[in-house]
Amino acid sequence: MEFSPLNRLPQDTLHQIFSHLTLREIIVSKCVCKCLNATLSSPAFLHLISTQQPPLSLLALRPSHRTHTHTHNNSSSHCALHVFDTMLNYWFRFPLSFLPFRSHYPITSSHGLLYLWAEGPTSVSPPGNNSKTLIVCNPLTRQFKLLPQLGSAWCKHGSVLVGSPNQVLVLTELAAIYFSGSTTSNNWLKFSSNLPSKPRSPILISDTILALCDVGSPWRSQWKLFRSTVKDLQFSQQWTRLEKHEWGDIFDIMKRPRLLAGKNDKVLMIGGLKSSYSLHSTCSTILILRLDMESLEWEEAGRMPPEMFRYFQDSSKFKVFGGGSRVCFSGKRVGRLALWEENERGKGEWRWISGVPGNSDGLYRGFVFEARLNAVP
Repeated sequence: MEFSPLNRLPQDTLHQIFSHLTLREIIVSKCVCKCLNATLSSPAFLHLISTQQPPLSLLALRPSHRTHTHTHNNSSSHCALHVFDTMLNYWFRFPLSFLPFRSHYPITSSHGLLYLWAEGPTSVSPPGNNSKTLIVCNPLTRQFKLLPQLGSAWCKHGSVLVGSPNQVLVLTELAAIYFSGSTTSNNWLKFSSNLPSKPRSPILISDTILALCDVGSPWRSQWKLFRSTVKDLQFSQQWTRLEKHEWGDIFDIMKRPRLLAGKNDKVLMIGGLKSSYSLHSTCSTILILRLDMESLEWEEAGRMPPEMFRYFQDSSKFKVFGGGSRVCFSGKRVGRLALWEENERGKGEWRWISGVPGNSDGLYRGFVFEARLNAVP
């Protein structure tokens, strides 16, 4: 690269040239050589494009539990975030070796920032220390920040929900903790959650928390939708059960439902569509329903085609992740991901995603990562 005429151009000229590229093209250009990587990572260039580049929406994978254990016992220098670009139909990686921790486990993202559970900085925390830390970072710029430390129980049993930048809620059946970078206190606020059962797939939309809870018996599940806000949890520990007479038996027809945040503050509920009301009813397909939070009306967003569902029919468990206009499905022995994606005309389309990075049990987990160069932890 030192002999390239491109290397002799002034930095300002390079910045102007590359500022006309899309974020996808800038990310690719950063991988060409160290010179371009440094140029396109400089504060001057990031400031120049901060208002020009829309985020790049990608599907990110969580590592399997076996991979996480392997990383814990060995150096994390080769750890990376695997992401899929649905437009290019291509897998690539964001290295996470810049994080100085013995182990780290990506869990979710929001507004271009990636959140990970980590175990102690290698230079500070002894190997026997069980304290956990939530890290927030931008893998494109390699900037990161540590949130206040937590016990290992929160890492094992808590669901991490993130909203606006530096707004984090960790929720369990009995308790919740909340951290906001906008407050003067640099500590977690702890309060009771008072949920009727362990929350399934809770989500945070703006300041609203939604979760599914099983209020049935040990012999038969009965799922209901609960809503609260951070403020309500903090001061009164109150949840509202969302239900309308018009909904009918919408929760009874869904097997193992789970929630995802949809577009425009709408909620997606995904589960197997039961073929009957019997206790051990089989499923005829996988159904995606969409809830408008203003009108509290459900609509069908999509159902998996029969030729695709037959690969999930024999799987007693399947995983769902995504959000917005994309929902991914994985199942044991399927070997690839099924993707539902809503196009600009509002029509849902189904297709397969192949070449998924190796996994121990075939049940892939993940989240949506909106890559941004100007996101600051």
